[in-house]
Amino acid sequence: MPRSFDEILDQAAVPDTVTDADLDALKQEIVRDVTATLMFGARPAPEGRYPTTLDRAEAALTALCAELIHSTDAAEHLARIADLPIDADGALHFGCLLNLAQEPDGALWWWQFAAGAGNATAAYCLYLYHLFHGELRDADHWAHEALSLDTDIHLTSPAPCRRRKLDSPPEVLREAIERLKVDEVAGAQFHHPDHRLADQIEELADAC
Repeated sequence: MPRSFDEILDQAAVPDTVTDADLDALKQEIVRDVTATLMFGARPAPEGRYPTTLDRAEAALTALCAELIHSTDAAEHLARIADLPIDADGALHFGCLLNLAQEPDGALWWWQFAAGAGNATAAYCLYLYHLFHGELRDADHWAHEALSLDTDIHLTSPAPCRRRKLDSPPEVLREAIERLKVDEVAGAQFHHPDHRLADQIEELADAC
């Protein structure tokens, strides 16, 4: 009995090995890339060929944090936040130091505090952080927040210096952060700054 055309095609087809989870992951990746294109005007390039939008956000955040920690008034800001834990500029700089020490929860806590106190550069740090992690809704929120707070935002150069990505922070920086008092707030670690950080800032900055 002659087989139908559909039966022939069914038998010739390659078995479907793609699971529903694979399709969901692919859809999420497509949505993320399209959203990035619409919101930020650049489609992430293939990994391993050119820096993606997310990679550039990470490089810009690292460069900005390092630049602020190397600034001549970094010690003053860190000393001030140790004395007065409501100082927005001190919170910004302390957040940058925690970010370089690969303590993202602490960095986010202090940047959110600084942004809430009106620091536009802290809001910009939050924008870069969320953009790097592909959290585009949060990134968009903090981008608008930064611009609404102030148009004079501390930015890195258009092509931030490419720093060697370390698997772990330098030992001197890790030790400086580990000795700090830490509380847990809503499941996230909250580091308390002290004056020793201000005294060590040149050594810590050189290590980053």
